[in-house]
Amino acid sequence: MIGDMHPGDILGEYHEEVIQLYGLGPRKVLVTEREAPYPDGRLIVSRTDTDGIITHVNRSFVEMSGYTEAELVGAPHSILRHPDMPRAAFKDLWETIEAGKIWQGYVKNLRKDGGFYWVKATVIPNVRNGEIVGYTSVRRKPDRRKVEECIPLYASMKAKEEEEVAQ
Repeated sequence: MIGDMHPGDILGEYHEEVIQLYGLGPRKVLVTEREAPYPDGRLIVSRTDTDGIITHVNRSFVEMSGYTEAELVGAPHSILRHPDMPRAAFKDLWETIEAGKIWQGYVKNLRKDGGFYWVKATVIPNVRNGEIVGYTSVRRKPDRRKVEECIPLYASMKAKEEEEVAQ
């Protein structure tokens, strides 16, 4: 189970939000405005089972997320869910990969310290004997121009989602 974030882990001033994680319920997250720049020449790699539970992480993932390997392995990948990300992005991701197709997109991830980092993500279904047995996610440094395009788009999508919930 994924727990709430703790003030002792946060660097700098933060605000609190509660996000709804699909299949997991609410999670209190503590968010700052601190962006961690994505390092040149690095790939973040993780694998999950079919439920999105992390089974493998590489060193770059550990370093960028701020979590230890032990905290990540066995946790839902949504431990990185930033409240600025629209639910529709993850709905599209899951529908695509569960259909056995590759998904690509720009994602704003939440660090353990309350900061964030942007990635260009590619999620690939792992197929064995015709069955999907898990997923591999490879993240790379995003094109900054594309990130700047995503910021207002995602804010608009989030506002629409919140409006729909309020009705």
